[in-house]
Amino acid sequence: MPVDYLRSLTAVERSRRANVHLGVSLCFIAGAVNAGGFLAIGAYTSHMTGVVSSMADELVLGRWTLVTLGLASLLSFIVGAAVSAILINMARRQRSRHEVALPLMLEAGLLLAFGLLGAAQQWVGSVLLPTAMLLCFIMGLQNAMITKVSQAEIRTTHVTSLVTDIGIELGKLLYWNRTPTHADGATAPRIQANRARLRLHTTLVGSFFLGGLVGALGFKHAGYVSTVPLAIALGVLASGTFMPERAGR
Repeated sequence: MPVDYLRSLTAVERSRRANVHLGVSLCFIAGAVNAGGFLAIGAYTSHMTGVVSSMADELVLGRWTLVTLGLASLLSFIVGAAVSAILINMARRQRSRHEVALPLMLEAGLLLAFGLLGAAQQWVGSVLLPTAMLLCFIMGLQNAMITKVSQAEIRTTHVTSLVTDIGIELGKLLYWNRTPTHADGATAPRIQANRARLRLHTTLVGSFFLGGLVGALGFKHAGYVSTVPLAIALGVLASGTFMPERAGR
């Protein structure tokens, strides 16, 4: 049943299947937000490596406005992650079944707010700083949520770590275990790839890329209104725990 499936995605009792399906969905949304956000404000907001590097560059060049923008973006990502952790921990202490749904609903509302801020830009002038901060907050919120509930197995906004793990597993997959023993006769450990992890991380990167294509096309042709389907998708993902249990279960 679709309701049962949605409920499993945000259930307190986590399964690896639920984590993977939720992670793939959120990777798609993160890719769409990141790519669409770049067309909107000219900056990627899903990873902080580039932000911190650009802050150093702009500081050397004396571009203080861009340094301020980078610092605000970095702090916003951190605050978003902190808020996600607060919501999840608060729900756990209260034994609430909404520990996953609450950050998702907040993210959905903030995406709609981003669309409204972007539309307002056409009337009141540049709002680059608020929109950049908002997108970074959203990305921090989402990444911390899935990292926390999946026991750090899945991250949805930081593709660098996913690609690194893919390279590691490919290296182990291609390794030739041709020497079964050491020179002293001791058995040499076999190098074996974690094929499940390789499949998972490849799927996550593919989902992020596909989301980026959809997000870029959506913003190119529809503008800020393209955030509405993403917000609705997040609302649907979060809806399972708000639906009443069926009688007799």
